[in-house]
Amino acid sequence: MVLMIARLGPVLAAAVVLTGAPPVQAASSAQPVPAVMAALGDSISTGFNACGWYVSCTARSWSTGDSAEVSSHYARLTALSGTLQKHNPNFAAPGATSADLLAQMKKAIAAKADYVTILIGAQDACTRTEQSMTPVETYRRRLDAALAALRSGVPGARVLIASIPDVRRLWQVGKGNALARTFWTTGRICQSMLADPTSTRRADEQRRARVRARVMAFNRAAAAACAAYGSRCRTDGGAVFSYPFTLDHVSKWDYFHPNTSGQRVLAERTYARGFTWLDPR
Repeated sequence: MVLMIARLGPVLAAAVVLTGAPPVQAASSAQPVPAVMAALGDSISTGFNACGWYVSCTARSWSTGDSAEVSSHYARLTALSGTLQKHNPNFAAPGATSADLLAQMKKAIAAKADYVTILIGAQDACTRTEQSMTPVETYRRRLDAALAALRSGVPGARVLIASIPDVRRLWQVGKGNALARTFWTTGRICQSMLADPTSTRRADEQRRARVRARVMAFNRAAAAACAAYGSRCRTDGGAVFSYPFTLDHVSKWDYFHPNTSGQRVLAERTYARGFTWLDPR
């Protein structure tokens, strides 16, 4: 389902569900709908390539979009309470990595966002070379710093951290498609995973496995950072990572980012694992 180009954003997909996510709870009047929500992350959360040629389509963002075709978190929460109407800034940016998260969080704090969604890390793994991937310890430290800033700046703010998509799933569903291979190669998209997509050499298979393992390690680190933040943070329990997306969920502008259908699935998979004030339907 979702994806992003090597310098622009992230992907969706296939196996292993993370542990440790709190259970979904029914909506409760004791937990009001947020007054302001904000999206942080990379091109996936900007809706990149979901409506046009190499542009961000924030209206189709799984998090803060207002398109009826997507049914985002914002759209669902607005249906529960009009207080959120038009209070949905999107501070995500194409190409962002975990290094950009703190600066985005400061914008969310300035906006007084009391609900923040985070989907970051695909670009920390989707690099030009395997060697240039972000170390897991660095990734965790950056998430901790951003969450600490939010705790200090907007006490009581709630957070949903979506898991990073399984980039190997993208390779699996696209390697047999000539157009996908062409886009990946000419655009040098996510070469840590997608270089030599038809190769069956042991070295390439091991490289792909290591990149996938790094994504899984990022997801575990994000879950740990969320747990450290406290009961007001939830993860999606690996719902994005484990989703078996197909090329039907991927933009044909780059065979990497989620299209409108992919954004809709992202919204469904993550919203269902939200907070007590989220409608569990």
